[in-house]
Parts: sequence; C-alpha cells; structure tokens
Amino acid sequence: MANLRKTHPILKITNDALVDLPAPSNISVWWNFGSLLGLCLIIQILTGLFLAMHYTAETATAFSSVVHLCRDVNYGWLIRNMHANGASFFFICIYLHIGRGLYYGSFLYKETWNV
Repeated sequence: MANLRKTHPILKITNDALVDLPAPSNISVWWNFGSLLGLCLIIQILTGLFLAMHYTAETATAFSSVVHLCRDVNYGWLIRNMHANGASFFFICIYLHIGRGLYYGSFLYKETWNV
C-alpha cells in the first residue's frame, strides 16, 4: 500500500511543500534568517500602522493615548506587545543574518553583490 501522505490530494500538497522540499542538503538552519527578517519587517510595518492610528503626539495626551490603546482597543495590548517584541526579534535576526554572512565568508563572492 502506498504512503498516505504521497497519495492523498491535500496531504500531497503539504508533503511536497514541507517534507519532500527540493532543497540542497548543505542548507543549514542559518539560512532561514533572511525570511524571518522579511516577516519581522512586515509585522513591524503593520503593527506600527495600527499603533499610529491611536497615538497622539501631544505631550499632554500621549500617555493617555497609550493607555486607551491598551485598555479600550480590541487586542490593543497584543498589537503593542507584538510591535515591541518584534523590534527586538528583528535586531536579533539581523545580527545573526550578518554573522552568518561573516562566518561563511559570503561577502567575498562577487555573485553575492551582483544580483
């Protein structure tokens, strides 16, 4: 009997995308940080736009606008925490991404810079 994950139509799609992905065997976990940087940047832009909709820059009401965001806006506390922690995760990912490039010496390859 054939394997279910290779014959079932829905499971075959996820199998081809996740399990049997045609990728070189020398790719390590260090090569994911470019994708994570893009994801972090998109999350930062989206949460920043939602935070900017509720923020007031006037000195008398700035703190009150943040309190309003956390208490009265639906999932405002979650948006604020995602934005704050996303910034930290973005910098961690960018340092690891640059460190990987320095470790593997990819800055020496002309093909890297002439894309």
